[in-house]
Amino acid sequence: MESLLSTSSTALFTAFILYLVATLFFGATIKDKTSDKSKRGFAGKIAITLTIIGFIAQLTYFITRWMAAGHAPVSNLFEFTTFLGMCLVFAFIIIYFIYKLSVLGLFALPIAMIIIAYASMFSREVAPLVPSLQSHWLAIHVSTVALGQGILFISFVAGLIYLVRQVDQSVRSARTISLEIVIYSLFLFIGFIVSTSVFNAMGYSASFEYELSNKTLTSEYTLPAIAAPNDGTLLTENVMQPLFDTPAWMHGADAGKKFNTVIWSFLVGSIIYGLVRLLLRKRVGAAIQPLLKNVNPDLVDEINYRAVAIGFPVFTLGGLIFASIWAQIAWDRFWGWDPKEVWALITWFFYAAYLHLRLSRGWHGERSAWLAVVGFAIIMFNLIVVNLVLAGLHSYA
Repeated sequence: MESLLSTSSTALFTAFILYLVATLFFGATIKDKTSDKSKRGFAGKIAITLTIIGFIAQLTYFITRWMAAGHAPVSNLFEFTTFLGMCLVFAFIIIYFIYKLSVLGLFALPIAMIIIAYASMFSREVAPLVPSLQSHWLAIHVSTVALGQGILFISFVAGLIYLVRQVDQSVRSARTISLEIVIYSLFLFIGFIVSTSVFNAMGYSASFEYELSNKTLTSEYTLPAIAAPNDGTLLTENVMQPLFDTPAWMHGADAGKKFNTVIWSFLVGSIIYGLVRLLLRKRVGAAIQPLLKNVNPDLVDEINYRAVAIGFPVFTLGGLIFASIWAQIAWDRFWGWDPKEVWALITWFFYAAYLHLRLSRGWHGERSAWLAVVGFAIIMFNLIVVNLVLAGLHSYA
């Protein structure tokens, strides 16, 4: 088992590195301003080849971890999120061979890497399944949801490319500010990954004792405590003293630790974003826009729509139909008002509205791109906030 897990970890790290190198080659396909299409074509071939090899490496991670665990590796947040990143890459590869648009890789692969890096922040321990997960529906339901979301992420990638390409960056407007906020939010993700990685590498740990529902609990911080648990007591010596307590209205186990992580993500992400802005001396969107001048906006808009048209029914199958069947088997009811179920339904309604507005109301182009961005935000809220903050039957994630 240990050798399989070691192989699995190595394969996942290899995939991450290959995606990084492939991104650089995809960048070369649009950064090269020469008229020599053969050079750009060669760079594109190397990029997609490295992407496919990286996907095979990640597939190796998935299979070897399955063999080591004895069940589909989608039962916790680390496993599901890495599988989600793999589904995004898979969707990108398929769409790339249909449309031959290299710029998609320049945006899709970094997002996949962010998702994989985000997953690495959680426990990689292989644990026995809780009773409700001991079913073949685990692989069927969760993998179908992840595949649907991975395809829907491509709509976000295409939508973001469209907005960066089309929004007039020469003037300060609500559209440019909104687009920059979207880009800034990706830096917050990077801030979370960087801060967590650095302090994990340092082996940082601090313990707090606090009261919750008349019980004395202990919270282990892996980041220096800017915000301590409400009325908490620091037990560890020679570590940073907290600056303030978490607001009392933030309830739940480890509320202080979660709030502290959010603060660090905003702090480090904002610093990185500020340094990038200082280096570029302009908005990030404005700096990227000249690189996309040769991108056909109509083609990107078409990819945006096609990704939703394919991803929506797949998500419907996994997130609603298969989920309801499994819920009936596991909990003797096909629907409850569990937070995960509610947000899955909200996601479904949103993308149903997207298709309605596009097909019936003619919401093409920029409107469609903004909808894709909002859809991505909803899915990420489901992945992060619903999994980490809101308690429910899916808290085992």
